Amino acid sequence: MTRKTETISAGTQYVFQDLGFKDAAERKLRVQLAMRVNELVKDRKPTQTKTAALFGIPQPHVSELKNFKLSRFSSERLMHFITLLDRDIEILIRPKTSPRAPGLVSVLLAV
Repeated sequence: MTRKTETISAGTQYVFQDLGFKDAAERKLRVQLAMRVNELVKDRKPTQTKTAALFGIPQPHVSELKNFKLSRFSSERLMHFITLLDRDIEILIRPKTSPRAPGLVSVLLAV
């Protein structure tokens, strides 16, 4: 019987890029935005039905958002949800922190 050996390699901080997604930066941005949307919604403690009414989407889509199934949500749409949650969005463009690293996009939530 032949034994199979699996090789495990350490990933980087760029998970979607490590997984080979061509739109890795966009996926990372959508995840970060969805995390912030979910945090803001959680703080308000509404039902999914009330959240759906606020966002103007069907309730099952709120469930998808909550579970990070983001294929139907663009970055722009997620940012619109944030504004519907009484938050402003500010985009800051600055020099890269490392010349060799890919450009970094971060989404921070101010309290």
